[in-house]
Amino acid sequence: MPNGSRINYQYKFTHNTSQKNFDTAFEGLLTAIAGLKPNAIGHRFVHGGDIADQSRFLNTKEIARLKGLLSLAPLHMSHNLFGVEYLAKHFTVPQVACFDTAFHSTLPELAWRLPIPNIYKLRKYGFHGINYSHIAKELPKFIGEIAMRHIVVAHLGSGSSLCLMNNLKSIDTSMGLTPAGGIPMATRSGDLDPGLLLELAKLNNQEQLEDLVYHQMGLLALSNNESSDVSKLVKSKSLNAKFAIEYFANQVRGVIGEYAAKAGGIDGIVFTGGIGEHSSIIRSLICDPMKFLGFSLDPNANNTNSTFLSEATSKPILMIPADEEIEIFRLVSEYLTSQHL
Repeated sequence: MPNGSRINYQYKFTHNTSQKNFDTAFEGLLTAIAGLKPNAIGHRFVHGGDIADQSRFLNTKEIARLKGLLSLAPLHMSHNLFGVEYLAKHFTVPQVACFDTAFHSTLPELAWRLPIPNIYKLRKYGFHGINYSHIAKELPKFIGEIAMRHIVVAHLGSGSSLCLMNNLKSIDTSMGLTPAGGIPMATRSGDLDPGLLLELAKLNNQEQLEDLVYHQMGLLALSNNESSDVSKLVKSKSLNAKFAIEYFANQVRGVIGEYAAKAGGIDGIVFTGGIGEHSSIIRSLICDPMKFLGFSLDPNANNTNSTFLSEATSKPILMIPADEEIEIFRLVSEYLTSQHL
């Protein structure tokens, strides 16, 4: 956040976590911003635990608290914390955590409580909240007062979830205690029969089971290891790829139907995330069977990834690009203002 302005520099993460490569990328970033220094640094944190705060100052106490959540989001939290420690070595400015779980702090108990003994203190949290918060701010610009009704937002990407909103607040969401739950994803299965996990635990040690849950399931497994990438699967002519994308769309559609039943009907659908924004085929597979709920795609709008995807007589179906960066910028700016920094 140099000089209070948002500068959009994007660097592709190469999945190589060697210190040397991080140093190279960071030096490239400093060169790109031509010596400008930030007055604050905002971080996306996937898991914030039980707190409702959308953002918090990353002091020693808060970092220690977040380290205690590592097991709940092992794919993400270690990288999130690494970024804080790395940047603290280079800048002496406030660092602020923005939490993906915070948007779902409005979930009613019927949505967040799990049918397990209370002694375990475990619950549904929900994720992708930074982008859901962004969508909630953007939606009224497109559909006015309809945005205040029951809207399903489908954040579909390598990690995928859905959120049911009412009055622009989260009242249900598909992910649970961890980002491994909900619908199938690139390499995560989504919800499974607990008995299945008990069987898998007999066949794998803890490390193997964790690797299986986070890296070997989902679309990768459904396509018989052909690919975890939807863009590749939709282009493939194999039966395994066809099955994987149909399975994925069927599960997404199932959650939308569930939310329609819980809410007594839904008034709009929003697609966001890499798949939601760019895959007309996936959107068709999801929406075409839902005409009975009042939703119908306009084929031309869908094929061109338009903002309004629905036919004139349909309830609104929209595509709104994800923008977690602008939401983090807003949250950090608000934090700085509230703390007079």
